[in-house]
Amino acid sequence: MTAALTIAFVPGVSPAKWARVWRDRFPETDLRLRPIGADEVVDALADEADMAFVRAPFPDGHNAIPLWTETAVVAVPKDSPLADLAQIDLAETDVHVVDAGPVPADVDAALDLVQANVGVVVLPQSLFRAASRKDLVARPLVDAPGTRIALVWRDEDASDTTEEFIGVVRGRTANSSRGTQDEPGGTDRAADAGSRPSGGGKATAANKKTVAKRGATKGTGAKSGGGKNSTGRGRVQRGMKGKPKRGSKGNR
Repeated sequence: MTAALTIAFVPGVSPAKWARVWRDRFPETDLRLRPIGADEVVDALADEADMAFVRAPFPDGHNAIPLWTETAVVAVPKDSPLADLAQIDLAETDVHVVDAGPVPADVDAALDLVQANVGVVVLPQSLFRAASRKDLVARPLVDAPGTRIALVWRDEDASDTTEEFIGVVRGRTANSSRGTQDEPGGTDRAADAGSRPSGGGKATAANKKTVAKRGATKGTGAKSGGGKNSTGRGRVQRGMKGKPKRGSKGNR
């Protein structure tokens, strides 16, 4: 493990929950969080950031693990009739759209126009919350695809440390191996259970009844055979094999 890991993140994305897990699990490796603008991702990764939480579109030539999709909302004044709706379908309104997103180039400027009753703005819900405009409200946009968030990094920055951070983000526990299948927020238990061979592992309720019946017929207690069967998978990110281990850019 290197002495430090620098994680950049764009507005509206908070890495705080993963930072808490990291600092508890790897106290010997300093985690540095660096806020950046949406247009600074490539430069940040080329400079001191080892990895970055970014919003689509993702930079070309980088590894990326898609994490979640943000809800697209319409920002409107509190006193607007649209504020009374549970969700907004712009096709059914005659309101002026100042910026149809999915991410305004200048969020503050766009929201200033909404506050001045010039029109409405479409943007990710996280960006609206981060702006903290008390005179505005946000309503979900009907049939909007939303915006995708991903963790990205360069091949040359891959290391044991970045691999461990990927595990933290994807919900890997401290005791699980890197090869274990993991997804954002936790292990995909349904997929794991569905891939177990029928001859091993924990018996189902139906199997237990069958075993009990056989045991009663023979006059002896029957035990289900087979041990636990692991269904772990290898690492999925591109560009990790055969790359030299590198330290944090902050220490280069």
